[in-house]
Formats: sequence, structure tokens, C-alpha cells
Amino acid sequence: MASSRLALRLAACLLNISEARNQCIVEKVAQAAVGNKQGQMETQATVLNIFSDYDYNRSVLTIVAPIETLGCAIVAACTEAYKLIDMEKHSGIHPCLGAVDLVPIYPLSESVGLGECAKVAHGVAERLTHAVPECSMFYFGYADQPLKRSLVQRRKESGWFRKSSSNMDGIKPDVGTVISPRYGLTGIGASAYVMNCNVTINTQDLAIGQRIAGAIRGASV
Repeated sequence: MASSRLALRLAACLLNISEARNQCIVEKVAQAAVGNKQGQMETQATVLNIFSDYDYNRSVLTIVAPIETLGCAIVAACTEAYKLIDMEKHSGIHPCLGAVDLVPIYPLSESVGLGECAKVAHGVAERLTHAVPECSMFYFGYADQPLKRSLVQRRKESGWFRKSSSNMDGIKPDVGTVISPRYGLTGIGASAYVMNCNVTINTQDLAIGQRIAGAIRGASV
């Protein structure tokens, strides 16, 4: 008989939070994703990797779980991040708009579809706005119905590339009402798996950076 583990329908979330300089906070967010130290609220999730950059003041947590339980892990991790990260005190050179800046959900198993990942994204957004009433979100990818706008497009519309969450008065979130200065704005969505690359270049020549980005970036990312 085949192991039940082989039948797991897995999906991943590369959770981006606006904190890297206080590793205690990053570790607490990761711990929340898998359950507390007493083993309560088990999410069947694993944090496979944590990438933190001090200058960016940004961490990416790779959370993997069965598609049926991934949402619980994401909600727990995001709730902890919202509790511990204050965007009014944040500084870093990487663009960001929210304490929880990005919640992308990707299918890993062939049996998991993008539509399912979009449903998880919607469920996470709804649960978070109940758990943290002042948080706000925009959708991207398959979660952004019916337009399915890419993350790049939604970021341009929200002013993400300006690097700062200090002035978002004109932005209307898809979920939530008024954007809180403490929590900022979170992007949440679903797409095929994306590998993100940060390239440091020793020049002020924007054209060089644009050529590198054009060579790396795929369509509709």
C-alpha cells in the first residue's frame, strides 16, 4: 500500500514580512505557521526556508502544507506578524507597503490547481480581516477575479515601487476599508510558482538594471 504521504496535495506560500533585523520576531512568525511549542493548533505545515536581509529589513518564509490546511498556517503566521511589526517604525531599502507585504500561494502537487490556491487566498484574506480588523489587502493573479492582474501590475497601481507605505490615502484595497499606518497594505494572490531574484549592481545606471530585469523576468509575473 502506498504511503498516505504520497497522496498529499501540497501548496506553498512564500510569505514576505517587513522584518529581518529582529530575528526573534521572524522566528515567532515561523513558529506560528507550524503551531505553538505545546503542539496545539497543528497546521501540518513546514517552514522549509527563511531568507532574511538586514538592509532590506525583509524576510521570506517558505511555508509548505497540504492545500486543505495551508490557509490555517498562513493566517496564524500573518496574525503574529501583524501583532509584532509596526510599519510606522519600519525602515529598509526594499520597497514595501505592509507589515505582511506579500502572500503568494503556489500549487506544488500536480493535483492542486490555481483555482484552489485562489480560494485559499480569499479565505485567508477574509479570516485575517476578522482576526485583525484594521488590515487591508489587494488581490493579484488568479485571486484577482475576473481581471487576473499580475503582481507587477497591482504593485504599480498601489505605488509599491515607491518603497514607502507613508502615503496611501488614494488607494482602495480589495479587502478592508481604510489602510492602517501600522499594518499597511498586503498583497495576496495565487499564481504558478515564481522564483524571485534580487540582483545587486554597482552602478547608478538605471538602464543596466532594466536590462538585467528584462532578461530574468518571465511574462505576467
